[in-house]
Amino acid sequence: MFPIQPKYQPSLAESLLFFILIIGLISYFIIGLGTAPHIPILLGIFLLITFGFFKKISFKDLQEGMIAGAKSAMGAIFLFFLIGVLVSSWMISGTIPSMINAGFSIINGTWFFGIVFAVTAIIGVSLGSSLTTTATIGVAFIGMANAMDASLAITAGAIVSGAFFGDKMSPLSDTTNLASTIVGVDLFDHIKHISLTTIPAFIISFIIFVMLSPNETAMITNIQDYQEALISTNLIHFTSWIPLVLLIICTIFRVPAFIALAISSLVATFFAWLNNPFTWSEIWAIWFDGYIGATDFEPVNELLTKGGINSMLFTISLVILALSFGGLLFVTGIIPSLLTAVQDKIRNIRTTIATTAATAIGVNVLIGEQYLSILLTGETFKGIYHKAGLSKKALSRTLEDAGTVINPLVPWSVCGVFIANVLGVSVLEYLPFAFFCLLSPLITILFGGRTTGAKRL
Repeated sequence: MFPIQPKYQPSLAESLLFFILIIGLISYFIIGLGTAPHIPILLGIFLLITFGFFKKISFKDLQEGMIAGAKSAMGAIFLFFLIGVLVSSWMISGTIPSMINAGFSIINGTWFFGIVFAVTAIIGVSLGSSLTTTATIGVAFIGMANAMDASLAITAGAIVSGAFFGDKMSPLSDTTNLASTIVGVDLFDHIKHISLTTIPAFIISFIIFVMLSPNETAMITNIQDYQEALISTNLIHFTSWIPLVLLIICTIFRVPAFIALAISSLVATFFAWLNNPFTWSEIWAIWFDGYIGATDFEPVNELLTKGGINSMLFTISLVILALSFGGLLFVTGIIPSLLTAVQDKIRNIRTTIATTAATAIGVNVLIGEQYLSILLTGETFKGIYHKAGLSKKALSRTLEDAGTVINPLVPWSVCGVFIANVLGVSVLEYLPFAFFCLLSPLITILFGGRTTGAKRL
């Protein structure tokens, strides 16, 4: 089920005690003290190592568990480096400034949050990556919301909701392919089946975002100042759209994400050198430290000062710590003990679906990694669903509804840390407004059992 084998088999009471202690520790430090999530996770690592020593697990085994956990994040880490470069190169090539300027010309205050949600969802399905969607069109929408004096928390909630709708429904999405593959369901059958819960969640979320949208007169104040400042940067050219078009084309032809991001970044960098007065030394410095806005309008400077490898180091360091922490939870036997207990407590169909969702959410909270949430929950429940007469599609749908979309709602998770860093809005600020992510597991728990004809356990 997972390459890290437990070196100790704790009782359910021990595992629950540590689960409560760890969640309490992390919550107290992040919410109560306002510290960076690195601190409580590092303290959690110390706590688990102490527990391992007490249970006579060697440091070598504990260290190997941490390394194996961190190794599972390497694919994401390479992408994070490239996304930092992508954002900075899209800034100096004018791609993101062009999207913001075009958005100002097209979108007025009416239905603003609803439009942000819908457009982000369309882009999310097209790209198949919630993180790439957030780092590109999401950054543009945050800039527009800032200019319009709209709530950044609600805007971020709409961006996250739309991006993760795309992450669920796109045939290009890694999580969508993983959820269907792990339980042996055809990809397009899986997408068709998850629409039973995803479409209602989308419609309800869209209505809420429309209702929350401020009226036009309250928002459209100094848009012209923003547009004039954006044009004065001399970054906006007709070639500014080429990096975005190339990224979409690469996605359509299933080019690996790393290669697609690299191609788009390099092309954007070339056009930045061709059209703008950047020296190559300046360009490479921007790749690392990001672009710094230098207009006469300070709000636009704040809007454009983004990107760079350096901006991703906070995220990368936290991901390494969080998944090392997850590795320790496996090697000390805490997660295997909880998963085994879950299997033994299931009694009926509704409980099966609710417990599947709760397990996927719990793994997200404990480890902070959506792929492991899908993988571990899928492997744990395959046999249970077969015994209950529940279809494989019911399992793959629940994995998506409660595994994929919950990750951005966890402050120390891979997606949560990345999104908060890129958008400049903390997870706890946008969490109450990520309606699609909140509704998806709720709908699958309440109504999931009605979409599957199965015998009682």
